[in-house]
Amino acid sequence: MPLYVYKSLINILTFPFAGFNFPMSTSSAEQVAGNGDLLTEIFLRTPVKPLLRFRSVSKRWLSLISDPHFCHRHARRSSASVPGVLLGLPNSNFDFISFDEKKASEPPLRSLDFIGDPLGVKVLQVCNGLLCCSTVRSLGTSRNYYICNLATRRFSVLPPPCSSGGRDTVFGINLAFDPSKSPYYSVICVRSCEVSISHYQIEIYSSGTGDWRLSGKPFRAPFDMVFYDGVFWNGAVHWISPSGASLYFGIDEGRIDTMPPPPPGPGGWGKRRIRHFGESGGHLHIIEIYGPRTTQFVVYEMERDYSNWGVRFSVDLDKVIAAFPEITQNYLDAHDLYYYAYNVLCLIRGGGNEEDFSLLLQIRGKIICYNIKDGSFKNVYDVAHGNPPALPPVKASSLIGCLEAYPYMETLTCV
Repeated sequence: MPLYVYKSLINILTFPFAGFNFPMSTSSAEQVAGNGDLLTEIFLRTPVKPLLRFRSVSKRWLSLISDPHFCHRHARRSSASVPGVLLGLPNSNFDFISFDEKKASEPPLRSLDFIGDPLGVKVLQVCNGLLCCSTVRSLGTSRNYYICNLATRRFSVLPPPCSSGGRDTVFGINLAFDPSKSPYYSVICVRSCEVSISHYQIEIYSSGTGDWRLSGKPFRAPFDMVFYDGVFWNGAVHWISPSGASLYFGIDEGRIDTMPPPPPGPGGWGKRRIRHFGESGGHLHIIEIYGPRTTQFVVYEMERDYSNWGVRFSVDLDKVIAAFPEITQNYLDAHDLYYYAYNVLCLIRGGGNEEDFSLLLQIRGKIICYNIKDGSFKNVYDVAHGNPPALPPVKASSLIGCLEAYPYMETLTCV
């Protein structure tokens, strides 16, 4: 048996997550290497990152690890925890914020240049380890859509959505992927249709079939529905509008339904502002603020049967304001809606600990991790001192609303 195969087996069998930890002789390693079923069981207990390296050991290992059935079994065994956040910077690069302080936070990828689109690409969504992005729009050119595996850096180009029954206006492209249930992903396209300007049509792309299909009949939606920012949860894609209306599309059922709105706050819907709408840890959350007290807000969580939004947490950022006075914009009145300059980048449930709830807050050029349960917080990133710096210090100090945070997960799924 080649030495590099033997060393790779030793690395696997002594890896703490694999569930093995014992010395191994050359003859034992040869027996393991020759037993495909045993190798598969070992690989199923090995994290994604080592498996990606082990693909280069031999053609046999590559075949085992790349097999779609194995990838699906591995995803079903793997933890759905989020080890960190991929940070989208204004210069189109990425950095990484790790939730494990003991591990180096080297970004899993720095850019999407490997896609090779001459016009550049922009991120639309990240869903359970897969990333959906598109060509940066240019006058007179068509837009390509890509699905990329963040861990393997492999990608596929989606065929254009079909045009039968609809015009060319696309209002939203949304990614739906649950590796614990299926090795295939879906892409939901919301486009205009010929019925009227207030009607929309849904088309679905399935990686299992490799083509698009129309789903259901045209449907009506409020004019301000934000279709480009859908959230996949509970087998459906969810959309919400600034005025309080909300819809969700059950992928298996092919049906549009409405969600109940969160309870109106003081002053009614006119004072309502959505700061965050997303999924984390298998739950759908929304964060809203009302009126001038924008540093005090409620985190709501949707019941799985869509019966109502329940109050999960009440948050008060007064201690954060005291620690970071640059959050205030003193040239504005203290009752102004934008007096406190901060942005909720994301809500992470279970980052490093299943019971942890953390908010990533952008305050000017800094990113603060705020623990909702105990009120503690810390500065975890400085835009001006990133690696490499995203912006010069002067620009970073006035930066607000120009960063994106994407929960990072690793998957072997083929795209």
